[in-house]
Amino acid sequence: MIAMSLAEVAEAVGGVAHGEATLTGGAFLDTRTPEPGGLFVAIVGERVDGHDFVAEAGAAGAVAVLGTRPTALPTVVVDDVTGALGRLARHVVDRLPEVTVLAMTGSQGKTGTKDYLAHLLGESGPTVATRGNFNNELGVPLTVLRATPETRYLVVEMGARGVGHIARLCEIAPPHIAAVLNVGTAHIGEFGSRDAIARAKGEIIEALPADGTAVLNADDDLVAAMAPRTRASVVTVGSSARGGPVDVAVSEVTTDDIGRQSFEVVHRGSGATVHLAQIGAFQWRNAAVAAAMALAAGLDLDTVADSLADAGPASRWRMEVTERADGLVVVNDAYNANPESMRAALETLAGIGARSGRRTVAVLGEMFELGEGAADAHRGVGTYAAEVGVDLLVTVGAGAGRIADGFDDVGGGGVSIPTAGRDAAVTWLRHNVSAADVVLVKASRGAALELIAEDLLAQSGTEGRRIT
Repeated sequence: MIAMSLAEVAEAVGGVAHGEATLTGGAFLDTRTPEPGGLFVAIVGERVDGHDFVAEAGAAGAVAVLGTRPTALPTVVVDDVTGALGRLARHVVDRLPEVTVLAMTGSQGKTGTKDYLAHLLGESGPTVATRGNFNNELGVPLTVLRATPETRYLVVEMGARGVGHIARLCEIAPPHIAAVLNVGTAHIGEFGSRDAIARAKGEIIEALPADGTAVLNADDDLVAAMAPRTRASVVTVGSSARGGPVDVAVSEVTTDDIGRQSFEVVHRGSGATVHLAQIGAFQWRNAAVAAAMALAAGLDLDTVADSLADAGPASRWRMEVTERADGLVVVNDAYNANPESMRAALETLAGIGARSGRRTVAVLGEMFELGEGAADAHRGVGTYAAEVGVDLLVTVGAGAGRIADGFDDVGGGGVSIPTAGRDAAVTWLRHNVSAADVVLVKASRGAALELIAEDLLAQSGTEGRRIT
């Protein structure tokens, strides 16, 4: 963080300073993840009041507090802590005229693309990127406040739960390069329709300046249609197989036995071969969008292609592949889920099974925030699992029961095993999977199915071999 006095913080956010302090670290909300020399942000929630944890924050290294009342530490008092945090972040961005802000949004793939891009830019200059998926009105400012005068690139993931959300995030961290990955059905229960999601996602390119760059997924019709919404230059990314001109074109996508992809990418007449270390049916698209953003930032194609080969997963529980000591392969993709990412993960699982000869086991939990279409969406995931040839489907919890219904409706050769919850699923798996299997674990974040993956890996008694 840029060093600031408490008085400067108060002036930037329109608050009142109680006491004196000099901030040298970032901001944090959770005393378990402190920023030494930083600002503790005391949020009053429905169940927890951050002001009650000021003593812990001070012991963890905070030198000041942003809150709605004075505390034992030097404090900037404001009426709206969230709004003030955003104003402070914008103040920091405005004091970093040399930094390039790169932002991305989409219904799925944001975090993977962000991680690829941060890796690419990190080899070119000091880079600060969103941690995990801190992509909302709190997470974006926390990311910005980690920037220092040496920061050259600021990579910001932006999410939305309604029209206008991304526009507000862009006021906090105005991007110069921005990408829209796709328009899916994640959070459709809150938006109401894919068209509304598209309106919200497109706000990120509306915020670009005339000398900025908008990177758009040409393979998604709703994203491609956003081009007239920006005054910036438009760079399209997509598969050359679709036909039509694409600025960053991908072709000849191949996949190895465990799901790692290679592909050819062409930009401005030059081509390069990319070999990815991570698995997933759509890793090539995430990598290609990151490549296009890096190219817009000034990197050359050969450097980008070489660097992508070294990019490992920076965020946990996203297509993590681990081989247990006895040979069982576990694909932990438990961080989050929506219908599109479920299908992509199932396609990857089926591909691993087909290429390796392993039996495929999908352990799936509920997808949240799908609104009125939730039942059909879950049934559709089950139908897709059967269609791609998953051998065993284990559903976890009553909310995932419709997945089993869809699987059974197809009437293929697979078997569904509905379970009441994590404990029941773990018990079944302990007695029914073996070294000859590959197991996918996936659900929305609230289902916490990473605990199932961890249990599976712990059963061998020795640490497994991490593949990706």
